[in-house]
Amino acid sequence: MAQPEGLLYSKEHEWVKIDGDKATVGITDYAQDSLGDIVYVELPKVGKQVAQSAAVGVVESVKAVSDLFTPVGGEILEVNSALDNDPALVNREPFEGGWMFKVKLAGDSPTAGLLSAADYEKFTKEG
Repeated sequence: MAQPEGLLYSKEHEWVKIDGDKATVGITDYAQDSLGDIVYVELPKVGKQVAQSAAVGVVESVKAVSDLFTPVGGEILEVNSALDNDPALVNREPFEGGWMFKVKLAGDSPTAGLLSAADYEKFTKEG
């Protein structure tokens, strides 16, 4: 699976799009494909302070229930409320309409440890 360029990726299979001091977060195509049909998404509360790599929610599919981690730390600015009524949007559009939450970045190096598209693709192939 090709990963969009211009995004950063975590080893927990989240993607991050950085725009100034804000980041949009979702799960990767690899993650949604591995989970199967997603039936429920629990997202963090707006205004919550989160630390990089913390569990902030849950993604439930027909196969499994998985923690949702944040690849960046800061304050939750917005959540994708469209997922309340249509969690399968994550399966259909993992990098567009299926985004999960937005964070106002905090810390000196908020993207430390994240992978490029090429490095993430190599990581998923190594298993």
